Amino acid sequence: MKILIVEDERSLATEMESFLKKAFFLCDLAENGKQALEKIGVNEYDFILLDLGLPDIDGLTLLQEAKKYNTEAAYIILTARGNIEDRIKGLDLGADDYLPKPFSLLELQSRIHAISRRKFGVSDQLTPLGEFKIDLKKRLVLFGIDEIELSRKEFDLLSYLLLHKNRPLTRMQLSEHIWGNFADDDYDSNYIDATIKNIRKKLGAFAPTEWLETIRGVGYKIKYKQE
Repeated sequence: MKILIVEDERSLATEMESFLKKAFFLCDLAENGKQALEKIGVNEYDFILLDLGLPDIDGLTLLQEAKKYNTEAAYIILTARGNIEDRIKGLDLGADDYLPKPFSLLELQSRIHAISRRKFGVSDQLTPLGEFKIDLKKRLVLFGIDEIELSRKEFDLLSYLLLHKNRPLTRMQLSEHIWGNFADDDYDSNYIDATIKNIRKKLGAFAPTEWLETIRGVGYKIKYKQE
């Protein structure tokens, strides 16, 4: 998933970026409100981590503007402001969570996962997918007791489709959320198709993967039936 970190304290921003990248997230940085709005205007993010104390735009004002362009992102406010009024206003404006500074990066990661579970209706339990079981947290694909080895990008793509189950996703959407800026100028290349082919080949050796549908001229979709 793709995250925008809006933070003017460079050391904290790079620390968050490094930590989240190790947890398999894609990250962009913005050190002020203007940079943030420019990035939000041309990218779709899954999460926006927003410092309220920006040098050029008040964070709550930025939150209002950002939600006009990135309606599907989840917003977590990160701030040293301790007054209850800011917390209430931020949540009332549509923030999904509020984390006061200083905070633990592990807690931030846990809150991102918690919001994802609520947003996409998944649990900590193994998620059934056809004859397979998916552990999104541990990044495992299981067939019975057998663990199927997928590359990082293969698992990222499979899990992103699963989180957006029953929804067609274009190759451009998948490229942006899985490959980030790397694919910005080449989103219609065969990166996605080749990765889907690999997923089908690896999982198909164990059981049918008809739940992974190709939407002709569009992209791909996981057809998910609750079991």
